Amino acid sequence: MATVGPESIWLWIGTIGMTIGTLYFIGRGRNVTDRKMQEFYVITIFITTIAAAMYLLMATGTGVTTVTVDGEPLTIYWARYADWIFTTPLLLLDLALLAGANRNTIATLIGLDVFMIGTGTIAALETVGAYRILWWGISTGALLALLYILVGTLSRSAADKPAEVRQLFTTLRNLVIALWLLYPIVWIVGTEGTLELIPLYWETAAFMVLDLSAKVGFGFLLLRSRSVLERATSPAGVPA
Repeated sequence: MATVGPESIWLWIGTIGMTIGTLYFIGRGRNVTDRKMQEFYVITIFITTIAAAMYLLMATGTGVTTVTVDGEPLTIYWARYADWIFTTPLLLLDLALLAGANRNTIATLIGLDVFMIGTGTIAALETVGAYRILWWGISTGALLALLYILVGTLSRSAADKPAEVRQLFTTLRNLVIALWLLYPIVWIVGTEGTLELIPLYWETAAFMVLDLSAKVGFGFLLLRSRSVLERATSPAGVPA
C-alpha cells in the first residue's frame, strides 16, 4: 500500500461530495412508486455510492499502489479505475433508458465502455512507458467510438421522445461528451502519461472535479424533474 500525499484533500472532498450526492438522490426517490421511474433513481444512487466507496479507499490509502515505470516509481490510484469500470456503464444505462434505446444499442455502449476502461487500466499499470501510451491510445479510440454512438444511434432513439425528454437527453449527452473527452487529456498531461505537465496534486484535483460533475452533476440534472421522467417512461408519451 503506497502512502497518500497532500492530494488526499481532493480525495476526501470527492468522498464527501459523492456521499452527499447519494443521500440527495435517495431523498429524491423516496416517494417514487412507478417501477420504470425507480430504475433511474436506483441506477443513479448506485453510481455515486460506488464512487463514494472508491474515493474513501483512495483517501485512506488502500486504493493506491506504486508501479515502477522505466525504472521510476509512479503512484497509481487503482481504485479510480475500479470506480469507472462499474459506474460508467451505469451512467450510460441511465442515458440509454432515457433515450429508449434497444438492447443491442445498450449492449454495444456498455461493451465499448468496459473495453475502454479495461484498456485504460492496462495503461495505468503498464511498466513500459511506450506501452502505456499505446494502451492509452487504444482506450481513447474506444472512447471516440462510444461517443460516436451517443451522437448517432442513441440520439436517433431519443428523437421519438417528447420534446422535454429530448431536451434533457441532449443536455446529458453533451455533458457526458464534454467531460469524458477531458479524462484522457488529464491522463496524458498528468503523472500517469508521458508529458507530466501537471503534478499528482493537481491531477487528482482535476479527476475529482470531473468525477463529481460526471456523476453527481449528471444525476442532479437527470432526477430534478419527475414530470420529465414520467414522460420518458410513459408508453403513451407522444412526441411534442
